[in-house]
Amino acid sequence: MINDSKLLKKIDFTLVVIVLLICAYGVVIISSSTLNHRLGAPHFVRSQIKSVAIGLMAMCFMLSINYKTLKRLALPIYLISNALLLMVLIIGVGQEDWGASRWIRIGGIGFQPADFVKIGLIICLAKIVDDQKEYINQPATLFKILGFMFAPLVLIMLQPDLGTTLVLGAIIFGVLFIAGLRYKYILMGAVLGLFTMPIFWNLLEDYQRTRILIFLNPEMDPMGAGYQIIQSKRAVGAGMLRGQGLYSGTQSQYGFLPERHTDFVFSVIAEELGFIGASVLLFLFIAMLVKCIYIAMNAKDDFGMFLVVGVIFMLAFHIFINVGMAIGLMPVTGKPLPFISHGGTFMLTNFMAIGLVLNVYMRRDVINF
Repeated sequence: MINDSKLLKKIDFTLVVIVLLICAYGVVIISSSTLNHRLGAPHFVRSQIKSVAIGLMAMCFMLSINYKTLKRLALPIYLISNALLLMVLIIGVGQEDWGASRWIRIGGIGFQPADFVKIGLIICLAKIVDDQKEYINQPATLFKILGFMFAPLVLIMLQPDLGTTLVLGAIIFGVLFIAGLRYKYILMGAVLGLFTMPIFWNLLEDYQRTRILIFLNPEMDPMGAGYQIIQSKRAVGAGMLRGQGLYSGTQSQYGFLPERHTDFVFSVIAEELGFIGASVLLFLFIAMLVKCIYIAMNAKDDFGMFLVVGVIFMLAFHIFINVGMAIGLMPVTGKPLPFISHGGTFMLTNFMAIGLVLNVYMRRDVINF
C-alpha cells in the first residue's frame, strides 16, 4: 500500500493532468453527441462523469499495490481472466450484443470482461517475458509465451470479438518487440499470417466479413452495412478547418451519424470542432503516449518497462483503430476512443492502465516500500 508521502510526491501529475484534460474534452463532446438522444444529454454526461470518478478510484487502487506484487499474482490474474471470458460464452450469463456475446450482467450491472482481460494480459505477458527475456529468441521460448496467450485469444475470438483480438495481438507484438525479438521472427510471423489469411477469413462471422468488404467499398451497401462509414466520412469532411460549431454538427445533431457517442465520437469532434479541434485532441493523446514512453524508458526494472509498453500499445492501437474508422482508413471494429467514448467498463480499464504506468514511475527509485 501507499504508506510513504515520498511515494506520493513521485507521481507523474503531468500525466494525470493530461488524462483529465482528455476526459474533460470527452464529457463536452458526449454532451453534444447525445443532445438529441431519447435519454437526453444530461443522462450521458452524468454517466460519463461517474465513470471518470470510478476510474480515478480504480487508478488509485492500482497505485496502492506495488507493481512487483502484481508479478507474483500473475497466474491467479491469468486464471481469473480466462474464467471471466469463459463465463461470457455460457448461455444465460453472456448477453448478446450486436451478434456477439460480450457482456456479463450481474443484477443491474453489466460489464465487458474482454476490457478487463487487456489489463490481465499485460500483467501476465510482462511477467512471462521478463522471466524469459534472456531466451526470447529461442523458438521454444516463443512457443511457450504464445501458448500462454493462446487461451484468452481463442476465448475472445469465440465471442466473437475481432477488435479486441487485434488489440491483444498488438500488445503481444509490442512487448515481444521491445524485449528484443529478432526481425526474422517478425518477418516469419508476417509471412505466416499472409498464408493463413484464407483460413482466418473462413473463421470470421458473416457480419465480420461484411464489415471488411464494406470497408473496401462502402458504396456496395450505402443504406445498410456501409451507412456508418459513409456518414462518418461526410461528418469529418464537413468540419473542414474550424468545424460547424459545438452542438451544431449536421450529421451528428440530426441523427445521420450512428453510434456518435461511442464508436464514432471522433467524427463528431471533427465535424463540430474541425481540423483544429481534432488536432488538439490528437496532440493530447500524443502527449499522453510520449509521457508513457518516457516512463517506460526510466522504469526501475524490465518488468515495469514491459507493463508500461503493454499499456502504450493498448492505448495507441485503440486510438489508431478508432480514428482510422472515423476517416475510413480502417474497417468498423467497434473499438471506442480512450477516455472519450461513452462506456463505463472501457473507462475503468483505461484508468487502471494509467494506474499501472503511474505505479511504475512512482516506484522507479524506491528500494523498499
